[in-house]
Amino acid sequence: MKPLTIIAYTGAAAGLAALGMTMAKTNPSQVEYEEYAVQRLTEYLKTDVCKKTTNIIENLIHFNCDKLVDSANPQIQGIIARTTERQNYMIFSIYRTDLKINSWIPSYKFETVGAFDQFYTYTAEEQ
Repeated sequence: MKPLTIIAYTGAAAGLAALGMTMAKTNPSQVEYEEYAVQRLTEYLKTDVCKKTTNIIENLIHFNCDKLVDSANPQIQGIIARTTERQNYMIFSIYRTDLKINSWIPSYKFETVGAFDQFYTYTAEEQ
């Protein structure tokens, strides 16, 4: 084998090993996912749900939807923690959340991949 080929293979192997170690160190934890999911769900509730019900409900029972959502954050995180399954592949993780609260509220299914200290939700569907 030529010396240049050996150097190329060694460099490629070292680069892949470094990438794998970096991915393993930056694989987000379950707690980090829960914080991410609470933030995303809170944003959704405030921008979509609260805005659709603002005038009718606020006028009827005098409550602030945004404040209600903020005060429910610990409960939301608990629900997400109970309904999430994590598959850890060392260099990345897949999180599957089946969010079902009761039969009156639609349930949702989320699938998210976590890698490099980031999350990407690739499936979000109403059941």
